[in-house]
Amino acid sequence: MAMITLEHVTKRFDMVTTTKEKFKLLFKNQSKTVKTFTALRDVSLTIGSGEVVGLVGINGSGKSTLSNLISGIIYANEGSVEINGEVAIIAVSQGLKNVLTGRENIRLKCLMLGMDETEINRRMPEIIDFADIGDFIDQPIKKYSSGMKSRLGFAIAVNVDADILIVDEALSVGDQTFYNRCIDRMNEFKAEGKTILFVSHSLGQIKSFCDRVVWLEYGQVKEDGKTADVLPDYEKFLADYKKLSKEEQHKYRADRLKEQAKNAKSGAAPEGDMTVKHPGFILSALGVAAAASGAYMVVRETPSLAHFGDSLAQLFQNF
Repeated sequence: MAMITLEHVTKRFDMVTTTKEKFKLLFKNQSKTVKTFTALRDVSLTIGSGEVVGLVGINGSGKSTLSNLISGIIYANEGSVEINGEVAIIAVSQGLKNVLTGRENIRLKCLMLGMDETEINRRMPEIIDFADIGDFIDQPIKKYSSGMKSRLGFAIAVNVDADILIVDEALSVGDQTFYNRCIDRMNEFKAEGKTILFVSHSLGQIKSFCDRVVWLEYGQVKEDGKTADVLPDYEKFLADYKKLSKEEQHKYRADRLKEQAKNAKSGAAPEGDMTVKHPGFILSALGVAAAASGAYMVVRETPSLAHFGDSLAQLFQNF
């Protein structure tokens, strides 16, 4: 059974720098020339039940974007994403609130996952025991080290009975004992037939844990297959890439992006400046309609404005 299915998925981000610019994009009824960054381009991928898949690629290849798409944090601009089951994503400090204590964060995350107080209280001791951060469990997250944040995030995620587990560099921090404990728990998940997406720069971890590897290169799948087949090719690429100067690396990236844009099935324009039609008119019209509806409700409940309410109702009928 396919747990994760992506078909010709493309994800672009508007390169705006201020809240004012973002607001204008939403509410201005006109085409805007906006610089965009294409994080994923025409990605098709199917991951079945019980598969443990390693996701590799140099920085900027779209690994975290793909993880966020699968977990539902962001949405694709083009293509379809189908997820069969509940997803838990584990990353350093992912979803943790700095002002809350560890215990409060556990309660908040569990509430967001739909658990009631009885279920949360039942799971709380096991989560705290797995995190193994001692008295810091009642301290604000902002006082935690990156390793402690990772421990807590992992402990919460592996105790929520998710069908799909995304581990995004969460094992890059912490000691060997905690790493072994995490691997043991994920092996339990694997035996239960759960799906794991393992995102890491540690090729040793990928090699020892994953049966399959997907190699992303600047937003596209370059190779997808058995770990023994894909990982040697990626290791060779890394060795050659690291020998390049900064200028040569930038040129390699630019050439690959141009090639991808040319060959993409979606027919998307190359990365850079492009004209984007934002749904500003629709959003503005909805806002006006909502405000008018609210005003209508108020005046209908106010006797002194009864005549005005009748006039407003007549105005709506004329539309």
